Amino acid sequence: MNRRTFIKTLPAFAVLASTSSAPAQDLQQITLPKPQTDGGKSVLAALQERRTNRNIRAEKLPPQMLSNLLWAAFGVNRDKGNFGKPGRTAASASNSQEIDLYVALPEGVYLYEAIPHRLTPVVAGDFRARSGRGAAATAPVNIFYVVDLARYVLEGNPDRRINDPEVQKSYYYCAVGLIAQNVYLFAASQGLAAWFHNCDKTNAPKEFKLCPNQRVLFAQTVGYPA
Repeated sequence: MNRRTFIKTLPAFAVLASTSSAPAQDLQQITLPKPQTDGGKSVLAALQERRTNRNIRAEKLPPQMLSNLLWAAFGVNRDKGNFGKPGRTAASASNSQEIDLYVALPEGVYLYEAIPHRLTPVVAGDFRARSGRGAAATAPVNIFYVVDLARYVLEGNPDRRINDPEVQKSYYYCAVGLIAQNVYLFAASQGLAAWFHNCDKTNAPKEFKLCPNQRVLFAQTVGYPA
């Protein structure tokens, strides 16, 4: 059973936490604008500007900026990648694409679906504080990096050690780092602030209705610099 099917089998319930919540049905699916694949600073200029900035305003990002951010992070950049799957803007072991982006906005948490390029509601309510303290709790966008261990399947002729838990750990930590660096470089190219950090791994999995094979790893906060 995949995660989307799993969510449909769950009854709606109130989240037992300090954050206010409501069923995902209270949110609308967000179809993101087509990502813009040009503009901004050059790669070299973005590398020069890349940095962690924890001082982030609460000002909302425009839809086009949010669209571009998520595409840059882990969007589809070609129809045909390895092992019969579309290619993404960040690499993954045997193109497993094992990292999901759960996006916490002020009104709720959404799952970024890269192929249709949209945000699908997970739970309504403000869960940004699960990302961290300070500006993380009020910044417009918090991306939670969630690994789905069920994605490590043998397709074609990948690394035969892919079912080894320790090997998997090395893979998904590397995958998160690649996506997070994409976010950092995008932020630098667009004059945004970005902050990669730890997050609440105790409450977030329950509140985001994750399956047993999913694990919350890290979070990244993005917005306009204060």
